[in-house]
Amino acid sequence: MVATANKQKIYSTRIDLAEDVRVKVIDLLNQTLAATLDLKTQTKQAHWNVKGLDFYQLHELFDEMSGELEEYVDMVAERVTALGGIALGTARIAASASILPEYPLGATSGVEHITALADRYAAYGKHVREAIDTTGDLGDADTSDMYTEISRTIDKRLWFLEAHLVK
Repeated sequence: MVATANKQKIYSTRIDLAEDVRVKVIDLLNQTLAATLDLKTQTKQAHWNVKGLDFYQLHELFDEMSGELEEYVDMVAERVTALGGIALGTARIAASASILPEYPLGATSGVEHITALADRYAAYGKHVREAIDTTGDLGDADTSDMYTEISRTIDKRLWFLEAHLVK
């Protein structure tokens, strides 16, 4: 076990990526883990609190979206540990490390929730697309591929959200 630049420990592995590459990828993955956890809980916030004529449709949509994000939380955290890192996945860490803004707690209408989520899905999607390039440039095709998988779903969900906002 070796200490990394950010004071995290890294464990040895037979994965054939250089340790300095693994450290950089682990740091990026932990940033993604925080944002994914945050986006999941913000999506649940919308699920629990949406009101209006389209309540049931949006309640179900937001629940489905949060379920997808839960799968990505697990996928990202497991990639961190596969690379020899420690997955930093507590709610407190996610809250302090997320790239996303705080959710508007006063939102109640479907449009308010859809707009808030669309803004956050767009920011998260941008982060994920940048991570595709970063991990690819570092020579970690597997992590880059994982980010590509996440990106496809996030872009699809952003499309669904934005479709509700068209007048």
